Amino acid sequence: MVRTIGVTQRYGSRVLFENVNLSFDKGKRYGLIGANGAGKTTFLKILTGQIEPSSGNVAIDSDARAGVLDQNQFAYENFTLFDTVLMGNKRLYDALKEKEKLYAEGDFDDEKTNNRLAELEIIAAEEDPTYETDTRVAKILDELGFDELARQKKMSKITSAEKFKVLLAKVLFPNPDALFLDEPTNNLDLPTIAWLEDRLIRHGGTLIVVSHDRHFLNAVCTNMLDVDYKTIREFAGNYDDWYIAATMLARKTELEREKKLKEKAELEKFIARFSANASKARQATSRQKQLEKLDIEAIKPSSRRDPSIVFKPNRKIGNEALKVENLTKSYGSRKIFENLNFIFEPSDKVALIGANGVGKTTFCRILMGELKADKGSVKWGETVQSGYFPQDTTDRVGGTATLYEWLRAFDKKAELGTIRNCLGRMLFSGEEQEKSVSSASGGEKHRMALSKLMLEGGNFLVLDEPTNHLDLEAIVALGEALYQFEGAVICVAHDRELIDAFANRVIAFGENGSVIDFKGSYEEFQARSAR
Repeated sequence: MVRTIGVTQRYGSRVLFENVNLSFDKGKRYGLIGANGAGKTTFLKILTGQIEPSSGNVAIDSDARAGVLDQNQFAYENFTLFDTVLMGNKRLYDALKEKEKLYAEGDFDDEKTNNRLAELEIIAAEEDPTYETDTRVAKILDELGFDELARQKKMSKITSAEKFKVLLAKVLFPNPDALFLDEPTNNLDLPTIAWLEDRLIRHGGTLIVVSHDRHFLNAVCTNMLDVDYKTIREFAGNYDDWYIAATMLARKTELEREKKLKEKAELEKFIARFSANASKARQATSRQKQLEKLDIEAIKPSSRRDPSIVFKPNRKIGNEALKVENLTKSYGSRKIFENLNFIFEPSDKVALIGANGVGKTTFCRILMGELKADKGSVKWGETVQSGYFPQDTTDRVGGTATLYEWLRAFDKKAELGTIRNCLGRMLFSGEEQEKSVSSASGGEKHRMALSKLMLEGGNFLVLDEPTNHLDLEAIVALGEALYQFEGAVICVAHDRELIDAFANRVIAFGENGSVIDFKGSYEEFQARSAR
């Protein structure tokens, strides 16, 4: 259905991938993975014709209909939710809208009007032979939580998270033969991710999806595409299957590289020692030819690098960590939560979950003193030193300073090596530490914020959606760091792998201010909720 022939992409001297020859079959669901910057989104854009490769080409069956997840949440501000989804089939949308206009304004005594209406009826019948479009659009929006009244709202009147749901509905509605999704789980809450997984598992065409959500990839994918070693390799199975196979291959490659490097060093040593010795000159020449045949460059190193996240508190929390009493917050007539009461212990690792818009970020901002509650109190323990990762980190990390200067500003007494080490743990090399913050990507800014948390040494961490913009390796490292952390944690997250990794308590915010406070793992929480 979709094929790449000799696809290569380079920017200047930097090669992302070269001579990629792959075929993507109907009925298979491909997860596209790789380190940040490896070229996943670039490859997806090449497949969908948004950019041209440096060389090679992409072939898609002429009768195949492609669907691409729209990334511009503000492109449909003046359209209703219903019409935005309907535009997933542009030919049908245009025909129906023109037909509506002609019926409202057309001159039915004019033969051209009647002929055009007949043409439009044919188009509508071709695109919707069962005449179920209205029902199908309404159904998919209803599944996403938009009732009949909401479906007639303008896109400009709903939140960014809701807009993203509508864009998902738009690309799924026409049931395209080839479906291309770039980070579809970003900004989605857990119930919506589960809904999306179910939809994609039932998708009968070809799916290629970029995601950093390991659980999602395991649930949905039948095959994995790994962007690494300046190529793209296909593996059968889901993410866990890929991980086992790729780990074995990487170890084999590394052993082969180490063997050749050792052989190279021994040959160079022999040549240097005996090339001037007449009796050994012939052997030295032979070794030189062996050395020239060693193609070490052909054994490319992996582009993956695992960050080393370690949160070390400056001091332990005493007996009291955090007490929340009668906390209440409303926005106008909308009540977010009322009379919340929590006691957080020094050993609590809390996953704060719930649908978008139920108050998780509001709660975190009140805890950190950025927002004032309508009523109630927040009492931190005397020994608590909090650390905060806000949801809008990418907006807060800015300025013209270098990465090193930006981090140094948070602790001017810290030693040079400490600052460098915090950035280095988050994969910023010495040279990269000198670049301007203004040139940093969203993922880099998130890694900088994690460097800041490590530097500050807080003993009670509050993190609001820290996994956005992080690759799988960083998410795994973050989960392990939170698990090993000898302090308290409150973390807003929709990534189930992260939650499973660290949480020993789950607080679920529901609609209309309802709250469930469950002491146990997320798996135990799910089992309880299913009863």
